[in-house]
Amino acid sequence: MNTLIIYCTFAQNESLMNIHEYQAKELLKKYGVRIQRGIVIDNPEKALPIAKQLHNETGTGWFVVKAQIHAGGRGKGKVKETGSNGVVLAKSLDEVTEKVKNILGGTLVTKQTGEAGKVVNKVLLAEDVYYPGESEPKEFYVGILLDRAKGQNVIMVSTEGGMDIEEVAENSPEKIIKEWIDPKVGLQGFQARKLAFALGLSGNAFKEMVKFIASLYAAYIGSDSSMFEINPVLKTSDDKIMAVDAKVNLDDNALFRHPELAELRDIAEEDPAEVEAGKAGLNYVKLDGNVGCMVNGAGLAMATMDIIKLSGGDPANFLDVGGGANAETVEAGFRIIMKDPNVKAILINIFGGIVRCDRVANGVVEAYKKIGTIDIPIIVRLQGTNAEEGAKIIEESGLKVSSAILLKDAATQVKNALS
Repeated sequence: MNTLIIYCTFAQNESLMNIHEYQAKELLKKYGVRIQRGIVIDNPEKALPIAKQLHNETGTGWFVVKAQIHAGGRGKGKVKETGSNGVVLAKSLDEVTEKVKNILGGTLVTKQTGEAGKVVNKVLLAEDVYYPGESEPKEFYVGILLDRAKGQNVIMVSTEGGMDIEEVAENSPEKIIKEWIDPKVGLQGFQARKLAFALGLSGNAFKEMVKFIASLYAAYIGSDSSMFEINPVLKTSDDKIMAVDAKVNLDDNALFRHPELAELRDIAEEDPAEVEAGKAGLNYVKLDGNVGCMVNGAGLAMATMDIIKLSGGDPANFLDVGGGANAETVEAGFRIIMKDPNVKAILINIFGGIVRCDRVANGVVEAYKKIGTIDIPIIVRLQGTNAEEGAKIIEESGLKVSSAILLKDAATQVKNALS
């Protein structure tokens, strides 16, 4: 029985940058999207003065305190230290400071963060928009992303806003309405109206939703984003349409056109190893396995991860050192991989095309000596230009590094190292 294993990861031509909710809302506001107004707080002492300012500006008497981390499920998540949810309601000015203290500085655990959670360095203090009126508030979902199969952007809407949209897609896919946008002509008015009709809206709420969708799409195109997810979009009791939450992924490759957006990057929210890899010019994505990979070329990396899986292991990372691998990049790769305590073996798989195998082998030896004691097995497979010379350098180094010629041999050595 043949098994095909496919790993999907973001290579350099598909990299994304996440931004916080408060940053995403400010971006949407610039394009005319109505947002739930709020002010970001990084110190509990600022909570009450900011709440009073927000009260004066909006007239709100209730406030929503929202943890600002790069993860979803904040409302259902729990702060380890206090037991507070990541999104809470303060029903008076007197409650604001306590609610902020229960979240700010704590570690919020959600479905997306895992048990480790994420430290909350900022909270958004926002107006309460679920006020009583002539009709009941209603939540919707609106998302925009690129459909690569069709080569068109797609706008998705659903009446099931405020819920886990993944569960809706799995259990009730008919409740997600999609409209594809031809990039040559852009969003047409009839398409925005079609989506608003699909949400069951009428009157002023219908007009507001048409305007909302048009402004949202303009923001998506104008910011060169990869994904917009507004969940929920709220129809207020007086038929206004606004973004109550906002998740935005920016395309890294387009940030040279948007220096003001590049400044929104929050390194504290990113994986430290991935940040370090970026500084070293390496393309790294952490995975959950036990075999570290160091490869030159995204395609070879995929094949390497497949062979690790077939040999009984699990890839611990995607790491592409590129075509100019040298002692410095190899050493940086080693250090990044070894920071993962789950790694039980390292497989280095290099094809010598632009870079010579003997150069990589020297880099491996130098990096090994600089790092010092390495207690886990290292398997090096070199193929291509000067492969034999490279293998000889490895074998004569006196280090605990084994070499392989065939990918099958490398897989066997990985299997033996894990047993």
